[in-house]
Amino acid sequence: MADSFSKKENFKKKIQKQKEKALKREERKTSNNKGKSLDEMLMYVDANGQLTSTPPDHAEKAEINVDDIRLGAAPIEAEEIRKTGIITFFSEKGYGFITEDKSKENIFFHSNNCAEPVKKGNKVSYEKEKSPKGFSAVDIQLVK
Repeated sequence: MADSFSKKENFKKKIQKQKEKALKREERKTSNNKGKSLDEMLMYVDANGQLTSTPPDHAEKAEINVDDIRLGAAPIEAEEIRKTGIITFFSEKGYGFITEDKSKENIFFHSNNCAEPVKKGNKVSYEKEKSPKGFSAVDIQLVK
């Protein structure tokens, strides 16, 4: 039986793809960087620790003060004890949430921790305290 036209075309495409693949393989073999000597691949490290192909200039040597080198983690800056925010939710059951002004973080509070009666939309100042379920606001006072 004779092959149909589409079978012949598909066979031609398959042969063409195999030829292209073989050409690409040969091209990769001729242009690969494996097996080069160290002189051909020589790289240098500049003063900033970046790789470069140009040799360093030994005339410009920066002096480093040993006291300026800090080992370990960066120091933790003390944050403000008193924070401000706006009450964005307040339930008649006595709890709500304050959205902190700087970080826009929501912090839970209960009306027992309020010095005066508060309502939704009030600007308040408070102290942040770690509780078993996350952070909560205590010592809440209205800001006038």
